[in-house]
Amino acid sequence: MDALGMPSPLAPTSARKAVLATRIRWFVAATISYNVIEAAIALTEGARVSSSALIGFGLDSVIEVSSAAAVAWQFAGRDPQAREKVALRVIAFSFFALAAYVGVDAVRSLLGDGQPRHSAVGIGLAAASLVIMPVLSVAQRRAGRELGSASAVADSKQTLLCTYLSAVLLVGLLLNSLFGWSWADPLAALVIAVIAVKEGLDAWKGETCCATPPTVTTSDDCCAGGDRCS
Repeated sequence: MDALGMPSPLAPTSARKAVLATRIRWFVAATISYNVIEAAIALTEGARVSSSALIGFGLDSVIEVSSAAAVAWQFAGRDPQAREKVALRVIAFSFFALAAYVGVDAVRSLLGDGQPRHSAVGIGLAAASLVIMPVLSVAQRRAGRELGSASAVADSKQTLLCTYLSAVLLVGLLLNSLFGWSWADPLAALVIAVIAVKEGLDAWKGETCCATPPTVTTSDDCCAGGDRCS
């Protein structure tokens, strides 16, 4: 019984684990495919219009691909749990690398090293990602939480980060396009960098959460009802 006197949920069966693992592989494949396209468009357009925010967004897409690839590698093994720690480290370092690069580039832009120009392509890309990425993130997180996989949950947060970044990017690009506020673009990039640091730290700590699928639910459980893997 849990703290509320309700029956405690059991760990998923072997058959259910296999279904969840397959489902996560499909989500990862979809994430990789979309982000390859997203990265190519964002980096090309970002370089064309001198947009730190677009370049940061494109780099985040590249990092999302590496993050998803790490989870794909993990679940390609016979014992995904044994590869959990390595996958989490890859995801965490990816976030930190993104934050470092985008932060430096944004500061340079704020100091006058290149003024971002209007980008209809960037605005369209940000709007599309704002719709697509939450769907992928929620679906993968549900599967990861049920399976008890911290890396799958961390990767879903990487995908969710793209939603936040899409919103930040869209606001920055619109302010620059509509009002000529060139500082809005690098400021949006700095927000992206700060979010990336936070998510990197969460991924780094993720190895202590969801190490194995929970068998009972208590107020201290990870992924079974706590907030540490939300």
